[in-house]
Amino acid sequence: MRRGLLGGTFDPPHLGHLVLAEAARRILDLDEVIFIPAGQPWVKAAMKVTPARHRLAMTRLAAADVPYAGVSDIEIKRPGPSYTWQTLEELRRLYPKDELYFILGWDNLISLPSWHHPDRIIKSACLAAAPRIGSPRPDLNALDKAVPGLAARTVVMTEPEIDISATSIRERVRRDQAISALVAAPVAAYIADHGLYRD
Repeated sequence: MRRGLLGGTFDPPHLGHLVLAEAARRILDLDEVIFIPAGQPWVKAAMKVTPARHRLAMTRLAAADVPYAGVSDIEIKRPGPSYTWQTLEELRRLYPKDELYFILGWDNLISLPSWHHPDRIIKSACLAAAPRIGSPRPDLNALDKAVPGLAARTVVMTEPEIDISATSIRERVRRDQAISALVAAPVAAYIADHGLYRD
């Protein structure tokens, strides 16, 4: 099988994540896209993040009606900070015969050399980088010099360009503004029912 792996904080998961998953599925001919909410995102250690149980529940709601989507709690169950290399190595062991594609934004691909063990990341999965508003197209030659072998393991996608951010959604909730055009209806209901993002 060909599996896409879409990690993130998902605080909250929004329609942009679903659009990205669909574009990756079509462009890469994927059989499945697995959403992977981060347990304790190391890059956001100094920021307040909604408890994992809520982010996992919302991600499951967001993906529920997508026939090719799955949701993994692999990072949430693992104690300590969430590191991509650990997750991908664990998924590689879980799916030893599958083609794995780690889906990320152009901005994250550009910063990949500063991540923990980028060499182990590209060994465990190919990379599929999607445009990010305001981010330049990645220079694969430069990245390959920093992480040898990266270029051959990377697909640079030219779509979709998504202009939705979880930060803006949280701010809209704080201001009591509508988010129905930005998140799936069950996610909006969950946010309201649990009083998320109000403080």
